[in-house]
Amino acid sequence: MGTKILIADDHEIFRKGVKQILTEDGGAFHVDEAINGQEVIDKMWKNDYDAVLLDISMPGRNGLDVLKDIKNIKPALHVLMLSMYPEEQFGMRSLKASADGYLTKSTKPDELVRAVKVIIKGKKYISSSLAGRLACYVENDNLKAPHETLSDREYEVMCMTASGKSAKQIAAELSLSDKTISTYRARILQKMNMSNIAQLIQYAIRHDLLNQPDS
Repeated sequence: MGTKILIADDHEIFRKGVKQILTEDGGAFHVDEAINGQEVIDKMWKNDYDAVLLDISMPGRNGLDVLKDIKNIKPALHVLMLSMYPEEQFGMRSLKASADGYLTKSTKPDELVRAVKVIIKGKKYISSSLAGRLACYVENDNLKAPHETLSDREYEVMCMTASGKSAKQIAAELSLSDKTISTYRARILQKMNMSNIAQLIQYAIRHDLLNQPDS
């Protein structure tokens, strides 16, 4: 029967590209597609997949929220997170949410195929640098930085804000209202004990959270 994979991403070109990479690998993969979190959940109920390749940044509910739903409904289903953001920004959060691996969208095709094969075997696919961060987190669980207290959505908005995007731009990308983004920003500043966006940007620079997307 082969291995059944669900690719979840709102960009058709990216989905088709990943599908081509997987299906050209000796015909071992059978690939389905979803464009948002709700479609992922709907298809997951109707089909038995071996793995889900899940984008973090999708309209509406982000990939990390969807990941948590997947693991609650089908804990054994393997999930590989894919993101345009470098692992320094979302790798740790993905692993803490029970992802089986994390790759950036600039990853070479052979590594993507290798990662999928690894997680299907029930193993984690983690880079050496991310493994080091994970070990450090476990050792210092009680010493969380302020940004680690944010929810996944708040953290996403914080990164986008610190990179210079306006509330309107963020709202458009996340399919949310300007007012909702403004509320998130106010909550972020309050949680991090800051009074303005300039302080947020300085914080992001100090903590290496302003790495540009890899693609």
